[in-house]
Amino acid sequence: MKDGFVKVAAATPEIRVADCNYNADKIIEMIAEAERKQVDLLVFPELCVTGYTAGDLFYTDTLLDGAKAALMKIAEATNGIKTLIFVGLPVKCDGKVYNCAAAISDGDIIALIPKKNLPNYNEFYEKRWFEPAGKISRDVEIGGRTVRMEEGALFAAEGFREFTVGVELCEDLWVADSQSIALAKKGANIIVNLSASDETVGKAEYRRSLVSMQSAKLVSGYVYADAGDGESTTDLVFSGHNIIAENGKILKESNLFENGMIISEIDVKFLDYERRKLYPGAAEEPGVAFAFFPEERETELTRKIDSMPFVPECAGELDKRAELILNMQARGLVKRVRHTSTGAVVVGVSGGLDSCLALLVCIRAFKILERPLSDVVAISMPCFGTTQRTKSNAQKLAELTGVTFRTIDIKKSVARHLADIGRDESVTDVTYENAQARERTQVLMDVANSLGGMVIGTGDLSELALGWATYNGDHMSMYGVNASVPKTLVRHLVRYEADNCGDKKLAAVLRDILATPVSPELLPAKDGEIAQKTEDIVGPYELHDFFLYNFVRNGFGAGKIYRLACLAFRGKYSPEVVEKWLRKFISRFFSQQFKRSCLPDGVKVGSVTLSPRGDWRMPSDACRTLWEAELDERVSESDDSVIRIKVSSKSAFNG
Repeated sequence: MKDGFVKVAAATPEIRVADCNYNADKIIEMIAEAERKQVDLLVFPELCVTGYTAGDLFYTDTLLDGAKAALMKIAEATNGIKTLIFVGLPVKCDGKVYNCAAAISDGDIIALIPKKNLPNYNEFYEKRWFEPAGKISRDVEIGGRTVRMEEGALFAAEGFREFTVGVELCEDLWVADSQSIALAKKGANIIVNLSASDETVGKAEYRRSLVSMQSAKLVSGYVYADAGDGESTTDLVFSGHNIIAENGKILKESNLFENGMIISEIDVKFLDYERRKLYPGAAEEPGVAFAFFPEERETELTRKIDSMPFVPECAGELDKRAELILNMQARGLVKRVRHTSTGAVVVGVSGGLDSCLALLVCIRAFKILERPLSDVVAISMPCFGTTQRTKSNAQKLAELTGVTFRTIDIKKSVARHLADIGRDESVTDVTYENAQARERTQVLMDVANSLGGMVIGTGDLSELALGWATYNGDHMSMYGVNASVPKTLVRHLVRYEADNCGDKKLAAVLRDILATPVSPELLPAKDGEIAQKTEDIVGPYELHDFFLYNFVRNGFGAGKIYRLACLAFRGKYSPEVVEKWLRKFISRFFSQQFKRSCLPDGVKVGSVTLSPRGDWRMPSDACRTLWEAELDERVSESDDSVIRIKVSSKSAFNG
């Protein structure tokens, strides 16, 4: 359970209706399989000990006694197994029969949870045999031992508070007032559901949506175990549709009509963080909780770790997302232009990705406004490091889109400025670089003033996270359309426009911009080629975007991010490389907050943004010591990480 990952499983055993001993053996076989795979939480279907479809046999003592005996057999088979296991069976108590989930671990029957909501419509008639739970709390005798039957109880891992489990049974999920709502309020981070949901046309999609949405609404994990092959087909058929979800995301799902077990890992520490962030103080007083004692283990991860969390995997979904984001960016700008009665928008175009995207957004906005595209002013400002390739692409982009284009060469003004402050132009240090960035900003601001317009910022979310901007230079604008778009997504937005613009010449320019190395072009070119490649200096943006998402969105510590990044980028980046750039990320993220504290306005398009007025509020002088120490500790534990690459804190400040 390292880093908060709990290995969970939903299992559908082969059963025979009313053959409790046979069913117990099959359940025990699957428990043994789960133990071999180091499962911490295992869930079986509703009434799996007897079969859900036993009908009026539920009236008989023979079946009810057989179920108790089978439960004892299953419990005894778990001696030495610390897994928390839930099985379904009917339990007779005080002359009534309850549809129950039995919690088992390490040879003990911890408690019984009775079903609250009994379906009694269409093909279901559970009230014929079972009593609804109500507020039941009483002792039940099973095989000479006393077991507590407790409606709405929780199961809390000793020494691991985040691993707290609540139980629903089938219908509890489908009703408006789901049992899981109260359980989550009491502190359950994982909801298990023992179910016997028969299959009909279209039901699988609906079931999947219910599980996904319930996990999202409750900010929880959800483990759904369904009855399958072996149930009676007199009138119904069951598919064994098992589902594991986490906060709205389906982690694992079984194929229909295939009995077996699905396994994944639920990140309960992330769920705990998310709840604290979204709903502080919302939890009710905890109800009755039964302790269990899970085994401490590493928890090998089988769930997919997304290396590009900002970018949808599916091409169709990516296109839909791209269109939505571009429209959101444009609509934000439309509002600002209307409110300020702006005469024109001014964009510095370099021939790079970010300025290209900003210009495309401006064009969209002015089309929505039904304003002439000549009111979009694109300005190229070549200086010491500008290459012919980027200069040409900037001009072609402007001409092909129909915006106003101007070239303002700033070499002489920058050279004069450097001379004025007593700096040798041949010394290509941070002053040399930032003087160019600030001159470009001054040009843009003054041109905008002359037109009664505003300067549109081009910097993206990844640059803001790293502080990769010149303070009061390209760091500043009057509205930042790319402020919440990370670099990995910028590429896809530009590519989407290239694929859908309907102009072969424009598409060719956009694709060449995509193929151009990312660079601020502040150092002299070498043999006409870009000499200053950003990713050689600060590291690969795909790594930094991974770090950023998991640090800000998920609240993960440096050790956990390191572990996940090593897995996500296995075969592409070594652990040593991951460590190197993660240290760089931590150093720059903490040291460069002062730049983010005075950012211009900009539209939020995703779940991660660094606006000081919105999602991220952090003091500019916060220390990074704890995060670096955590990374040190984690790296020292790893056999793969032999080389230690330290990043000097002196390189973090680049003004």
